[in-house]
Amino acid sequence: MSRHVLVVRLDSAGDVLLQGPAVRAVAASADRVTLLCGPRGREAGELLPGIDAILVHRAPWIDPDPEPLDAAETLRLVARLSALEADEAVVLTSFHQSPLPTALLLRLAGVPVVGAISPDYPGSLLDVRHQVDDDVHEVERSLSLAAALGHRLPAGDDGALAVVGVAEPRFELERPYVVVHPGTSVPARAWAPERQAALVRALVEGGRRVVVTGAPGETGLTALVAGGSGPGVVDAGGRTSLAELAGVLAGAEAVVVGNTGPGHLAAAVGTPVVSLFAPTVPAVRWRPWGVSCILLGDQQAPCAGSRATTCPVPGHPCLDGVTVEDVLAAVEALAVPQSRVGAAA
Repeated sequence: MSRHVLVVRLDSAGDVLLQGPAVRAVAASADRVTLLCGPRGREAGELLPGIDAILVHRAPWIDPDPEPLDAAETLRLVARLSALEADEAVVLTSFHQSPLPTALLLRLAGVPVVGAISPDYPGSLLDVRHQVDDDVHEVERSLSLAAALGHRLPAGDDGALAVVGVAEPRFELERPYVVVHPGTSVPARAWAPERQAALVRALVEGGRRVVVTGAPGETGLTALVAGGSGPGVVDAGGRTSLAELAGVLAGAEAVVVGNTGPGHLAAAVGTPVVSLFAPTVPAVRWRPWGVSCILLGDQQAPCAGSRATTCPVPGHPCLDGVTVEDVLAAVEALAVPQSRVGAAA
């Protein structure tokens, strides 16, 4: 009998990418896997191996910018879930998110087996109520839940992040190069744009090519950081899909990025990461997984663990203490060895 498993992760692209190993564990023992994700996570879901179909819903109990709950739209989701005829649902969440609203909808849709990590009493909403230490990485957290439901990685799968469908960018890039990704999902995690621009200048002066990447809404930021896209610098802001960004990252010697989705995408394509990591969320849970990485930033700063979206401490000490020289040294330590570009070339 065919076994159809629904995997749920309703937040952002980086969060979805981190569920990749758990998705592969589910896929190893299921005949069909459907991902239920939010609109922010759809592109990432399309890159994950093991997924056969994707269902998208913006969940106001999970989305970081929630809209009011729409009763009619919620009931339409229940109908769509019912039509899937899934045999089981694996509800993946972070420690600060409740799986129970999702579990209620899955029950209304008639899903016979529902599992999630929940510190709160679930009543009859969950068949498998798993519990795990909060201070484990997101990848380990989701793999732990998958295992509690009987899904384990197959032999030979090391549990690293992975993506499929990586695409070449629609513009020319000359290797070798370093990627600088200055944008972040929230301002509290951002290194100052002026320092990012100084870093790009210093990398070029040191003989490296640089590609500055960013989302369509970050073109002003990438233009500032790229400094007018002079010799040795490509401003790729707003010029890539997520699959194409994966291609750019895959070709890089190293990527300099905050604790945001492209850092996890870099890890998924095996590129070393210099992580400008603001400790508003714990690095033990959210650092780049399974790849060479140097964390920069004061992990004991007063904002640690606050989950703040804007910096609550004057002077932004967790990241403003990081110098351009600190980042240059980290790039030198991590960069994949390739022929260097002479400063006069």
